[in-house]
Amino acid sequence: MSNLIRPDHDFMAVVQLIESARQRASRAVNTELIDLYWAVGEYVSQKLSTDAWGKGTVEALADYIQQQQPGLRGFSAKNIWRMRQFYEAYRETPILSTLLRELPWSAHLHVLTRSKYPEEREFYLRTATEQRWSVREVARQMDNQLFARTITEPVKMAKALREAQPQVGNHFKDSYYLEFLGLPQEHAEADLHRALMQHLRRFLTELGRDFCFVGSEFPLQVGGQDFALDLLFFHRGLNCLVAIELKVDRFEPEHLGKLNFYLEALDRDHKKPHENPTIGLLLCASKDDEVVEYALSRSLSPALVAQYQTQLPDKKLLQAKLHEFYLANLGAGEVE
Repeated sequence: MSNLIRPDHDFMAVVQLIESARQRASRAVNTELIDLYWAVGEYVSQKLSTDAWGKGTVEALADYIQQQQPGLRGFSAKNIWRMRQFYEAYRETPILSTLLRELPWSAHLHVLTRSKYPEEREFYLRTATEQRWSVREVARQMDNQLFARTITEPVKMAKALREAQPQVGNHFKDSYYLEFLGLPQEHAEADLHRALMQHLRRFLTELGRDFCFVGSEFPLQVGGQDFALDLLFFHRGLNCLVAIELKVDRFEPEHLGKLNFYLEALDRDHKKPHENPTIGLLLCASKDDEVVEYALSRSLSPALVAQYQTQLPDKKLLQAKLHEFYLANLGAGEVE
């Protein structure tokens, strides 16, 4: 009887083969679907551009498809118009053709209907693909106005960090939205820490791809004293540890002193020889950007300062700031 019993990992190998095949099949189906919608959008766009078709023709087309293919979903008049919009939005940017096939149609609909600028569409398309966002996460990040925040609120970092890792700004944000924690406006650091651990998967998604969790209240011993770092991660792309200190109040310059101490301890006692110096992130409830800039200007440590929010951003304010950005950088004639 015992000879019939197999370790779970033997069976898991088969399950992994099944999952891999299913994922490949799903990607293949999605690729075919996106290519189909592109082709339909191109066909409809060309017909409309020659005045051969009007709005009523698209309605008639949707009815005809239902007659010929009863029960076929995805070809309502509204969706056919979206296919045309999809084609016309990206036909001048063939470099994006591969990325277009990576996202499901539902994600494309969010990007198409909610983006105001071509650069915004491309930003969400590239970021969603790189970060492997689900459709739900695409919608969430658009609700959080990630594009507007990235353009108008660059991450605050020490000069030493920018020089050592020029691409670091692509992996961090100026604000992190943690509305999924369900915290009240007034909360203690212990509440924040506990909630982050309870929602670690979603926090990792908000941090971004390539962040790997190492430990909570990570122990550090220096001399005869024991210390505990709030959170420790490793970033695969940057090849370094990332130390995060949490502050539930406003950023103060003295916060950097403690963080720098932790970075030194990590680099001396925990960093591997092949890894880059540890990066430190102070995650505060609020900050004055001018104070942050002054505090970081003389810092020799690879540190960043960001704030976290427990509620969604003010969309109108961010959109106004984004509009001002475009006016300043592109000229009033190029902004709708």
